[in-house]
Amino acid sequence: MLSNLFGDLSNEDHNPVLEDAYRALKNSALLLQEEMKRYKDPSHDLRKIEIWTRGLSSALTELEQSYAVAMLFRKSIIAGFMDDMTGNEQVAYARYVYFYKNGFIRVFAILDKLGTVLNEVYNLQTSKVKSQYSYFTVLRQFSYHQQHNSLGSMLRTIKDEYRGPLQILRKRRNAEIHYMNTEMQDDLWQRHQGLNDKIVLEDLDLHLKELKQGLDMVCKTLSTTFLYTNKLWIGN
Repeated sequence: MLSNLFGDLSNEDHNPVLEDAYRALKNSALLLQEEMKRYKDPSHDLRKIEIWTRGLSSALTELEQSYAVAMLFRKSIIAGFMDDMTGNEQVAYARYVYFYKNGFIRVFAILDKLGTVLNEVYNLQTSKVKSQYSYFTVLRQFSYHQQHNSLGSMLRTIKDEYRGPLQILRKRRNAEIHYMNTEMQDDLWQRHQGLNDKIVLEDLDLHLKELKQGLDMVCKTLSTTFLYTNKLWIGN
């Protein structure tokens, strides 16, 4: 959808983890279709998982494109202070902020959608622990159930690898959803330091780097999950 608005959003940098995630999700959908043809799926359980899998693929595209568009608008921002921005820069910055926020919110939205799939496929019964649960709650259930520990271990390794950027993105997501817009909080703090001082623009490149790490974490988590699950389905 965003490609229709902004043209070709393909990144010049090759991202193999993104391709791996799409490939694993596509193979899962194909395997589920084959299973439905074979067993007719009278309970519609397979159909439900297939729809969720396709939904994850669509959500990943939305995250990928949000990051790409944020990168696109960041290139138009030259000034280091809010007060020094031209009119065009202010427009570019507003659009950058929109898609950057959309990106870090979608990082956790995808993980939580994946948690729902994991809970269903592996019968982890997470709702008995917490009625409204996150991906990270589901991840802990692998240890408690003592089943498919290899998958749980691989997913925990990925989580730990990206612990730093994930914590930063989570704080921003929580502030955005529950408290105040993150960029407004930063502006308020700077005004408190000196009412007559210029507002320094946040480190856009660092923020985009953290979002890219969040995207990579999501990709690795998806590909690891569905490569493992696809092998189980093929084996059955």
